[in-house]
Amino acid sequence: MIDRDPVQASEKLYKAAEEVVKALAQHYDLNDVLSRVEDRWTVIDLARAVAVIADKPGKWFEEAWDTANYLCAWGFHEAKLDSELFRRRLLDIERMVQEAQKITGAVRVRNN
Repeated sequence: MIDRDPVQASEKLYKAAEEVVKALAQHYDLNDVLSRVEDRWTVIDLARAVAVIADKPGKWFEEAWDTANYLCAWGFHEAKLDSELFRRRLLDIERMVQEAQKITGAVRVRNN
C-alpha cells in the first residue's frame, strides 16, 4: 500500500499509533484520561496519555507519537508525502506497536 497509496498508508499508520496509545492508557490504568474519554478521544486526551505513557518506555515513545501526528497531517490530510518520505517514518510507528505488544502481552495479528 505504501507505493500505491501513501495517503491511505499514512492514515492507517496513524490509526495504529492511536490504538497503541489507547491500549496502553488502559493497560496503565490512566484514570485521569480514561475518565474523560467516553467513545471519542480528543487530541488533548491522546497527548496527555502519551505524556504519561512516555515516562515508562522512554522519550522515544513521545517522539514516535509526534511522527504519527506528522503522518496524519502531512501524509493523510495534506497528501504531501511520497512513498520515500513515508518509509522514513515507518519504523517509529512499528516500534510503538511492537513495544505495546510486549508490554500488554498482546498477540500480533498479521494481515496478508
